[in-house]
Amino acid sequence: MSELLSLNLASIKGYQLREDFQRFWEYKRYDFADKFLENWVTRTLQTDLEPMKKVARMLRKHKPLILNWFKAKGEVSSGAVEGMNMKLKLAMRKAYGFRTTECLQIALYHELGKLPEPDFNHRFC
Repeated sequence: MSELLSLNLASIKGYQLREDFQRFWEYKRYDFADKFLENWVTRTLQTDLEPMKKVARMLRKHKPLILNWFKAKGEVSSGAVEGMNMKLKLAMRKAYGFRTTECLQIALYHELGKLPEPDFNHRFC
């Protein structure tokens, strides 16, 4: 019974930490967000929840990049970059089996630059 209670307690702690972190995105100022993030990471690392600790370590490692969002005041979206990455991955998937990186480069230029497809010099049977 005590083991079940401790499992429940751990899941509740994890849920509370996750919910508490949602307040991070409500901050408008860089310095307040920085202080909140550091406080949240410190509190999370003091728990015995290894998955949450992993997230906290990752957030601390990427903290300057995450806080750039506050420097830009939330006006910059990474949607265009993510869209370009998706097109790139799709083109690379289509080009699977090309033997040289030059062929892959040409495929990427055509896909990302919307270049016309070249005519084939041979016919397939």
